[in-house]
Amino acid sequence: MPSHLSRRGLLRGLTAATAALSLAGGLTACGGDSEAAATTDTTGTVTVGRLSNGAATETALKVSEVKSISAHLPASVRRSGKLVIGIGALPSGSAPLTFLGSDQKTLTGSEPDLGRLVAAVLGLEPEVRNSTWENLFVGIDSGKVDVAFSNVTVTEERKKKYEFASYRKDNLAFEVLKKNLWNFDGRYRNLAGKTVSVGSGTNQEKILLEWKARLAKEGKKLTVKYFPDQNAINLALKSGKIDAYFGPNPTISYRVRQTAKTPEPTRNAGTFSGAGATLQGLIAATAKKDSGLAEPVAEAVNYLIEHGQYGRLLAAYNLSNESVAKSQVNPPGLPLDNS
Repeated sequence: MPSHLSRRGLLRGLTAATAALSLAGGLTACGGDSEAAATTDTTGTVTVGRLSNGAATETALKVSEVKSISAHLPASVRRSGKLVIGIGALPSGSAPLTFLGSDQKTLTGSEPDLGRLVAAVLGLEPEVRNSTWENLFVGIDSGKVDVAFSNVTVTEERKKKYEFASYRKDNLAFEVLKKNLWNFDGRYRNLAGKTVSVGSGTNQEKILLEWKARLAKEGKKLTVKYFPDQNAINLALKSGKIDAYFGPNPTISYRVRQTAKTPEPTRNAGTFSGAGATLQGLIAATAKKDSGLAEPVAEAVNYLIEHGQYGRLLAAYNLSNESVAKSQVNPPGLPLDNS
């Protein structure tokens, strides 16, 4: 998975070490399109967190077609009877967003599960296709993919080619040991005197180094440390070599769940928008511009928000802190000079 400085890829600039948080037996197919095995649910029920190997709480959600929403679908999609959902997770997905299930064939995670829920509201059969990040957009452009649910951040640059229906906040977070009482309050001065680890070449590194420079001008110190992999970061946290790790919120949400019953559990000590202090970054379903899909997808997400399935999905994956109150069509994105 490529590292994106502005954190708009599936893993939002994760290093290879962070990507290693994928569950054992993660996605192993190589390049190109790869269709995931479909899950079959009882009529009117979508089970989220299935085969997640502990990354989620398996939850059965009642949901069926809402004809007042599906009526707004483009005629071609409605006639096809299916919603082709694009995922850009090859070669190595990352829990809890997108990863290979415990059966070693089913693509699972919060992203494909939300796609399946949206498809149910739209009265369509979900067909999940996995590819590399680059081929995800090739698929949208060519019409092989209807809509991507793949942790895509809304940017003004992307709006030139795509239309969006937002469904989750794009957040970074600080991971600390549970016994550590420090919390990030959203202000860089809160980091004075701290030692923080971050992935090299990521958007979070860019933000952290900007804060370090500001503190230096004020005569205060923020120490930034780098480690070769996630295991080294974990050891540094446990040993007290670092106070916190600054990374993508979903990855940290997964880590908190995985360490909960260990001798050194961690917790989320606060979040920060991946778009910076002046804009809340948003993750959105992504379709080809003028496809006519963003509007009904947003309506479907808002139906799921209103009726509780959305909240239960995020809770199942420990991502409630990235919930949105409403799905928006083409909301403000990262500006052109930073997208």
